[in-house]
Amino acid sequence: MQDFLKINDNDNVVVALNTIPAGEKITVSVGDGQKTVIAREEIPAGHKMAIFDIPEGGEVIKYGYRIGNAKENITEGSWIHTHNVKTALGDLLEYTYNPTPVEEKKTEDVTFMGFNRPDGKVGVRNEIWVIPTVGCVNNVATAIAKQANAFVKGSVEEVIAFPHPYGCSQMGDDQEHTRKILADLINHPNAGGVLVLGLGCENSNIDVLKPYIGDYDENRVKFLVCQEHEDEIADSVEVIKGLIDYASKFEREPISVSKLVIGMKCGGSDGLSGITANPLVGRFSDLLISKGGTTILTEVPEMFGAETILMNRCANEELFHQTVDLINDFKNYFKSHNQTIYENPSPGNKKGGISTLEDKSLGCTQKSGSALVKGVLQYGDTVKTPGLNLLSAPGNDLVAATALAAAGAHIVLFTTGRGTPFASPVPTMKIATNSRLAGKKSNWIDFNAGVLVEDKTMEEETKALFDLVVETASGRQVCSEAAGFHDMAIFKQGVTL
Repeated sequence: MQDFLKINDNDNVVVALNTIPAGEKITVSVGDGQKTVIAREEIPAGHKMAIFDIPEGGEVIKYGYRIGNAKENITEGSWIHTHNVKTALGDLLEYTYNPTPVEEKKTEDVTFMGFNRPDGKVGVRNEIWVIPTVGCVNNVATAIAKQANAFVKGSVEEVIAFPHPYGCSQMGDDQEHTRKILADLINHPNAGGVLVLGLGCENSNIDVLKPYIGDYDENRVKFLVCQEHEDEIADSVEVIKGLIDYASKFEREPISVSKLVIGMKCGGSDGLSGITANPLVGRFSDLLISKGGTTILTEVPEMFGAETILMNRCANEELFHQTVDLINDFKNYFKSHNQTIYENPSPGNKKGGISTLEDKSLGCTQKSGSALVKGVLQYGDTVKTPGLNLLSAPGNDLVAATALAAAGAHIVLFTTGRGTPFASPVPTMKIATNSRLAGKKSNWIDFNAGVLVEDKTMEEETKALFDLVVETASGRQVCSEAAGFHDMAIFKQGVTL
């Protein structure tokens, strides 16, 4: 395996696949020929090295796009990172719709073994969820789930509580977001039964929440207000016994993958994220969509700098304008809090070789593949249109993954170059960008995309990832599930009373 990779013919940098020692000579393809570049200093794995002289103010090109401008004169062979490159992006921008021609492909259907629900939805899990309306009853919800798991039977897999700190003392959009996310999760088809656990005096009490939930199956969704019961834990466990009886009647059966909704998220990126795991997820997305399925891309701040790629793949001008609003609304959110729009906030990103937000975004958006954008969702919206959808949510891993689940994702694909054990309300599959991480944290990582710079092809690994997603949809646990991890986080933007 070579020690470096030139991603695009137009790039003026290469990415080190392994650490390149100072003084090492590398031979790079340039146009119709080759040139030899000597590393002027050690280039850490995942980081960039200049293969041409770049003048101060000149563009640094990676993926065939500008990822920033040189802060100083950069000599070929130099390490390129935050010390000598800066973002070239500004604040709010004017955009023009320039549609990119996209060939929509259809491929043969595949089935997974899932749960058909009476309302026409499908689930990939048959769990009982305990959802608190307010953080005050979090520990009660956890205690209920712990006791109720003793009564799990048949096709029911687990009783899970989803504690969160909200539901009261919130104002405006924050309260509205809490109600929408809770309602979305209550209606999620991975839950065969749901106990909505209220306190009784909270702002988002059960009576307030019910209109957000809408029509529901009274056999599947039950409500309990703790202040109205002498022993809320014992009474809740009895309710859950009935939910288990109901949910255990469902059995796995063959279902078309066209019914699958898969969320896509990245976190803790490194210099290989945009070379291995993210483009692999993009290929997976294209393949699922070609079979009639649905994918959702989120973390809007990590679209900044690559947003026009998505805008020009919008299926129509209305979706283009919705995507412009998606981007600019998030920029205005940053500005309203006097925060820098184009900051790269993660030390892990920088340590892994990401130098600017453009660098991060151009890798991040590769998870979208090449399909047309068919839907644009606000935070708390649920997916309605098959194909590729964009969802408004921040880059925070737990908040974004929860938003994907609330939007209807059955599974979340999470690419990472740094590693993380977190989970979400739905199976969260960790895809490593490099083999070192996959080997070191096999208890966290479900799939190793690092082999793409070793001995495997994109076609091979796309099929392998697709097969693993089908297995996971059919009941195979991901690492975080096997560890018993289940996380949920709601987006907070405003004042807490």
